[in-house]
Amino acid sequence: MAPILTGGEGEVVKALILGGTTEATALAKRLAGHPRIDARVSLAGRTKNPVLPPLPTRIGGFGGVEGLAGYLRTEGIGAVIDATHPFAAQISANAAVACARVGVPLRLLTRPAWAAGPDDRWIGVPDMGFAAQALRDLGDTVFLTIGRQEAAAFEAMPDKRYLIRAVDPPEPMPALPRMTLILDRGPFTVEGELALMRRERVEAVVSKNSGGRATDAKLEAARQLGLPVVMVERPAGNGVAELHDVEGAVGWLEGMG
Repeated sequence: MAPILTGGEGEVVKALILGGTTEATALAKRLAGHPRIDARVSLAGRTKNPVLPPLPTRIGGFGGVEGLAGYLRTEGIGAVIDATHPFAAQISANAAVACARVGVPLRLLTRPAWAAGPDDRWIGVPDMGFAAQALRDLGDTVFLTIGRQEAAAFEAMPDKRYLIRAVDPPEPMPALPRMTLILDRGPFTVEGELALMRRERVEAVVSKNSGGRATDAKLEAARQLGLPVVMVERPAGNGVAELHDVEGAVGWLEGMG
C-alpha cells in the first residue's frame, strides 16, 4: 500500500484524480477542503483553455507508465481515480499498469454508455475509419461531434459537407473541401441541437459513445428528426473496477483511510 498521511483526526489519503471530464470536475469540487482526502488533479493538456478544478492541478503527460509510476511513488499517492474521457484509452491503460506496479488502488469513474432506443437509427462502428466508410450512403451534410483529434479520418470520405464541432480547432486542420467549424463547449440543449441541425440541413450525425448528459441532446435531436447516427463504440476496458457517480468515488476514497 502506498503511503498515507496521518492527521489529527485520522489518516489522510493522498489521492490523484486523472481528470478532463465533467465527472472529474464534480469530484474535485466535492473533495475541495475534505478533511481526510488530500486530492490533486492531473489534466492531459489537450484542451487549450481547460476548466480548472478547485484543487491543485498539474497539466501535461507523465511520460508513459514509468513516469506515472514514478510520480505515484514520489508523491506518496495512496489512491487513484481515473476520471478521464471514456475514449482516453492510452492514459487509462497506463494508469492500470502503473498502479498495479506500484501497488496503488485504482478505480475508474465513468459514465454509463448510451444505449439505442427503439426510435434510434444507430450504426455501430469500432473506430473512426469505419465511421467514415459508414457515411457513404447517408446523405450530404454530416455533423461530426467527435472532438478535434480524429477529424482527419474523414478525409477518406471527402465528398461530404462536414459540420465539425469541437472545443478547440483540429490540429492539423483536416483537408476537407467543404467544412464548417463550430467552436463550442457543452452542455447543449435539445432545442439548440434541433435548431442547428435544421438550419444546416444535417443528414447524418457521427458521435463517440461517450455517455453522460453534457452532449446527449444531439441524440434526442437526431431521434426527433429521424437522422442516422454513426456511433463509435468505446474501446475495451482494462479490467479496472468502475464507479458510476461522484458520491461512490468519495465513499471509496474515504474507505482508503
